Amino acid sequence: MDNKPEAPREKNPVAETFERIWSQALLAVNTAEEEASRAVQRVAAVAGWSQDEVKRQAQAFSDRLAGHRKDLEHNVEDKVRTALTRMKLPRREELQAFGSRLDRLAERIQALEQRK
Repeated sequence: MDNKPEAPREKNPVAETFERIWSQALLAVNTAEEEASRAVQRVAAVAGWSQDEVKRQAQAFSDRLAGHRKDLEHNVEDKVRTALTRMKLPRREELQAFGSRLDRLAERIQALEQRK
């Protein structure tokens, strides 16, 4: 009997790469949002804006950034979906249908074995 411990399973290199890239993208977006906030404050100081004008400008800028972030997320999701489609990976529904089919086959095999 072999008592060697199993080696830990390695992560899928594609998944690892995607996680790393996604983390970097989120960091870049967060950094851009922080930098934009600082820029609005500097412009407000130079332009002599009132507090209301600063709030209005910051809100408008924030709304634009939120829109860009949603676009980025949508584009990433779309590209991932496209890449997965090219890889011919089965969808969740297909896996569930396959599992159901395997269950029915197992029942048939068990029924055949009981007839013996």
